This record gives sequence, structure tokens and C-alpha cells, in this order.
Amino acid sequence: MRSNTIAAHAYAASPHGMNMHRPLTARPANQHGVTLIELMVGIAIGLLVVAVAMGALMVSRGISGTVSDASGIQQQAGYAMRLFGQQLRQAGSMRLNLNPGAAITESPYLAPVAFETKAEAASNPLYSYSAAVPTQTITGTASPVTLTVGFRRYTEPVFTSATEQSLARNCLGGPTDDGTRDDQRVVSTFWLNSNNELRCADIDTPSPALPFPPRDTDGQPILQNVANFQVRYLLQDTTSAPGIPKISSVTAAGVANWAQVQAVEVCLVLYGSEAIDLPAGSNYVNCDGTTVDMSTLTGARARRMHMAFRSVFQLRSQGLIGSVLQPAT
Repeated sequence: MRSNTIAAHAYAASPHGMNMHRPLTARPANQHGVTLIELMVGIAIGLLVVAVAMGALMVSRGISGTVSDASGIQQQAGYAMRLFGQQLRQAGSMRLNLNPGAAITESPYLAPVAFETKAEAASNPLYSYSAAVPTQTITGTASPVTLTVGFRRYTEPVFTSATEQSLARNCLGGPTDDGTRDDQRVVSTFWLNSNNELRCADIDTPSPALPFPPRDTDGQPILQNVANFQVRYLLQDTTSAPGIPKISSVTAAGVANWAQVQAVEVCLVLYGSEAIDLPAGSNYVNCDGTTVDMSTLTGARARRMHMAFRSVFQLRSQGLIGSVLQPAT
């Protein structure tokens, strides 16, 4: 009996019985694909990741656009203030004649020098020692706001040319030494037009006492997106006691004698070109000192960043008539 059992087990284990009996090892489990629920969960997770990434991208783009807009406004303001400073600091400057007369001295350092206050071109004496000298230096209007600056144009030796050249330039980079202009006064007139452009022209008027009338068709734009342009003049009070000067800040309408102008305060309000979300109470201080809520602005200035810039420029060459406090005669 025992031998039969052993034989039966041996037969079942023999290779020849494989087709007649079930295998001793189980078959591998059948492979299945992704179910619909798993697919939907995966898609939902992917969409959630994309939504978070897009939100972060939009926030980053908004911050980058705001920073870029602020940087652009500051660059434009810096350029404008440098231009104003260049013209105003030259206002009223004259030619220093290093050899006004035939003087004989023991040392060339003792040779006399003199400032020339009269233009050499008799046909166009726009720069002469007369009652119009203060307004040839600086003048302007209060409504509309204009600013006109003038200074002496003269030639001097330069390394780049065998002939003397004029290095004095107005706000447009002119006039050039082409021989077509015989005037010896460089003029720069600034004003704000209806398109929010700060423009500049070098066209002079027949009377130096009258400022150049602002017209949108004249001059060239030097600055865009200008919300406000204001000019105030710092006058020295003639009634002050000696040694106790008083300075008053007035508009062009308050200037009775342009020879008393000691400095000029220029204020600009610039706005950006990038639309941003401005909550209520996003304020800036205007040139007149009032507070403006940027979220309430409309038109081209709606949802735009506004920044105010203010600088004071001293007129170094003021006082061509002998004294800044002497009335023009």
C-alpha cells in the first residue's frame, strides 16, 4: 500500500504526466489598465498644478510689470530733470573774453578778462545790455504754464575742429554750427500740450520779453505721459533788511522783475503705461500739494501708477543788469 502511494506521487511529478494533470504552480494574475476614476483623479491633480503655476505666473508678471513701469517713470523723470538743470544752470551765461584789450603784463595770469554782455551781430541784438536782459535770461507764463530759458551762444576752440565751435545747445540739441543762424542767444521753451506731452521748442519771438506761445504743432516732444507740469520761481525780497534775505515762491504771474529770480522749482507728475489694480486710497501728492486718489482717475490715466518729481535749480548767472535786486530800466 505504501509503495503504491509513493509511485502515484512519482507519477504525478514526472514530466510525462503534465498533459494529464493540473500544474503544481498557479498561473500569473491577469494585468489590468488605469480605471476611469484613477484617470479623472490624475487629470484633476494635473489641472490643479497648472492652475497654481498660472496664478504664480500672473502674480509674478504683475509685480514685474509694476516694477518695470516704476523704473521707466523714474528714468524719464531723471532725463527731464537733467535737461531742465542743464538749461536753467546756463540761463544768462555769457562769454568770458580772455583778452578784451591789449594789456601788457609781467605774467599772462595777470591779463584782464571780461564778460561780454552784448551780441556781436548787430543785425540780431537779442543778447544785449538793456532792459530786456532779465527776460532774455528767463521768463514764463502761469496759464498756460511755460518756461523760456536763454543764454549766450558763442564759439570756442575745440580739439575736434580747426575752427572754433559753439558747444552751447538748447533742449533739442541745437543750433548747429552751419552758418545759417546769426543770433547769439540759445533759447529753450518748455510747455505741456493737450496730449500729455512735455514739448520743447527753440523758436524765439520778435520780442524777448514775450514768452513763446505754446502750440501743439511746434517743437518736439521730450517727455510723454505727463499728468502735470508746474513751474514756480524763487524771488529774493527787495524789502528785506541787509543780511536777512527772504525768498518767496511764486508763479510766473507773481514775478514783477525777472532779474530777482534766484532759482526755479520744476514739478512733474508722470504716469505709467501699465494697467495695474489700484485699491481705493492709492494716493499721490500733486504739484500743488493736494492728494489725488489714483483709483478714481479716468481716461488714459485710469489704473496707472502716478509719481511726482520736484527739483529746484539755482540760476548761477543771474544778475546781468548789475544786481539781481536792481529794477530793470
